Amino acid sequence: MTEHPAYATLRPVTRYASVLLAENPSPMTLEGTNTWVVGEPGATSRAVIDPGPEDADHLRRVADEGPVSLVLLTHHHGDHTDGVERFVELTGAPVRALDPALCRGAEPLRDGEVVDAGGVDLRVLATPGHTADSVCFAVQDDEPAVFTGDSVLGRGTTVVAHPDGHLGSYLESLRRLADLPEGLRVLPGHGPELPDVRAVAAHYLQHRHQRLDQVRAALADLGPAATPRQVVEKVYAEVDRAVWPAADLTVQAQLTYLQETA
Repeated sequence: MTEHPAYATLRPVTRYASVLLAENPSPMTLEGTNTWVVGEPGATSRAVIDPGPEDADHLRRVADEGPVSLVLLTHHHGDHTDGVERFVELTGAPVRALDPALCRGAEPLRDGEVVDAGGVDLRVLATPGHTADSVCFAVQDDEPAVFTGDSVLGRGTTVVAHPDGHLGSYLESLRRLADLPEGLRVLPGHGPELPDVRAVAAHYLQHRHQRLDQVRAALADLGPAATPRQVVEKVYAEVDRAVWPAADLTVQAQLTYLQETA
């Protein structure tokens, strides 16, 4: 079976979900954005989760897997949504997201509702934190899985960038994912799929609390007036400097959380 990363080809992952990897690799997108095509075998239409960047070849390949009856968005970031307008032109499919401004010809998503995606029942889970409008989509049948967008990645950890990202909300969302039944595979927005969202969410929670302890220690050393970049230089010294601007925003989110919980 073909494994991640595989460009320009639709890669089956479960009975009902296949992924097409966009060729937009970067330090922030890993190998690129995962566009998920969802539908039961033999279904007359498919749903698409996150069409991806404005890449004509990628969007055409996804559209050719149709007909597409619905587009779902996990959040507003451009590497997931910049191609939406072109994709709607190609397919005529309505677009649903938590944010009404992203919707096209359909109502916004509601936390807890069940969406029909090509014969697959997707339960909407509001998981704010990475962004205010982040959602996941859970499938609980004989091949349980959860499409996590950027709330949980297939490798590494996600950015919680102030001000749209909010660490307190993100920790609550991770607890929600950690409370899901065992055995739900992670079908992420970036990186390879993972075997169990509960285990990954628990690891993420541990990692976030370790980082908060490191930020507290940095502030004790630098003083309460320390800038986010000064904290980054201490806490994220081992991280690729190409992502330090994102780390600045992550530290600001951490500082905001510490102020909120003081």
